[in-house]
Amino acid sequence: MQQYTRVLGIVFGMMMLALSAAITAETLMRKLLSISLGGIDELGGYAIAIAAPLAFTVALADRAHIRISQLTNLLPMRVQAVLDVVSVVSLAALSVFFLHFAIQTVLDTWTYKSIAQTPWATPLIVPQGIWLVAMATFPLAAIWLGLRALHLLARRDWRQIRKEFGTPSANEELQAELEDLKRREAETGLQEVRT
Repeated sequence: MQQYTRVLGIVFGMMMLALSAAITAETLMRKLLSISLGGIDELGGYAIAIAAPLAFTVALADRAHIRISQLTNLLPMRVQAVLDVVSVVSLAALSVFFLHFAIQTVLDTWTYKSIAQTPWATPLIVPQGIWLVAMATFPLAAIWLGLRALHLLARRDWRQIRKEFGTPSANEELQAELEDLKRREAETGLQEVRT
């Protein structure tokens, strides 16, 4: 799962960097040359729509989605674990609903041969087709994690459920940040040695 979310995170980052570069180029060209590429806002909308499900997936796998844990932390471990399983399975169900909606939208676009009401008049099947592929990443991860949570629940492995699906503790978050810092320092050191 970690490799899966890493790839999705890289794709997300590359898309946002490309969008930022396009917006910067558009702004500079308008200011300095009085020329507009036109349609950068349309491109931005497509990029955000495609990037959002990638971000959903990364947040789910990294347990980075927002949860209010003040109350749940007061409950017994078994109850916390059951609530964690309910949350993961609920997100899996929601992700399937999102995918169903995306499929219906793309089928309607295909049926009606819809085009964007913008200067580019983009056939919407192209960006929506890419969006559909991106939308499929979320249910793939969510269903996998939901099945994993249900498996642990059937085994009554409360500690493992809390470890894999519970709200990360402050110590876990600190440890993850320190490990990430070490990894980035090691990568920077390797780059300095190469140059």
